[in-house]
Amino acid sequence: MAKSSVKSNRAFELDFLRGIAIIMMMFMHFSYDIRYEFGFDTFEYLKSKWFWEFVHPIIIVLFVGLSGLCCSFSRNNLKRGLKLLAVALAFTGGTYFVTRFMGIDCLILFNVLHMLSVSTLIYALATFIEKKAKMKPEQMTFILIMIGIYIIILNNSLYYYDYETSNMLFYPIGIAIQGEPIVADYMPLIPWLGVFLTGAGAGRVLYSEKKTLFPETPNWMRKITAPFEFLGRHSLIVYIVHQPIIYGILYVIMLAIGRV
Repeated sequence: MAKSSVKSNRAFELDFLRGIAIIMMMFMHFSYDIRYEFGFDTFEYLKSKWFWEFVHPIIIVLFVGLSGLCCSFSRNNLKRGLKLLAVALAFTGGTYFVTRFMGIDCLILFNVLHMLSVSTLIYALATFIEKKAKMKPEQMTFILIMIGIYIIILNNSLYYYDYETSNMLFYPIGIAIQGEPIVADYMPLIPWLGVFLTGAGAGRVLYSEKKTLFPETPNWMRKITAPFEFLGRHSLIVYIVHQPIIYGILYVIMLAIGRV
């Protein structure tokens, strides 16, 4: 009985939404590979302003905001953050090797994994301070949301500092650096840390009981959402492996039809 109760109380809607974001991200990467890596004149939406100014931000806000929101469910965000940071650093090492020795320009220095790991560690620090200072939960929630909103707004003025320094320590913040290398999938802390912290604050408000907001969802609907929930629950591993798999499959196909 207890096992069934725990399962029914899981916030499946978060897994579902994160699964949607992952699918949208995978399709975007598939489209990019087809158009720019293998030279097919298709997927014109990648050149459109409407996609990059409206649709793409929705994908990223959904993914990052949900990642922040899910921190309120974790018992050990320090451990989660360090684990994710290790994966991110391995990602950087792997893409450096591929770029340097295989001639495929895919160097990643600070992408979504790096940003999420640092953001998770910052949230862990915030909850540590909250505990040590014996703050009320709503006080820290208010601080997180206010800081998050400020960081998002700060993005509007960050360009003033572009190319003012060659110090790569400023690179994760979001400042364009003199002589910076060509990289892929760049996602700086400003504004995305703001989205993460705002999501974390929202999670503390909406999911204070760590239960689904839709406990009466019918079984037939849960069956429809189940594949998306699966992707959402395993979003980290899906994110890590999907691009190499997509690129590898496409490469084999292109090799077979004589396009490479």
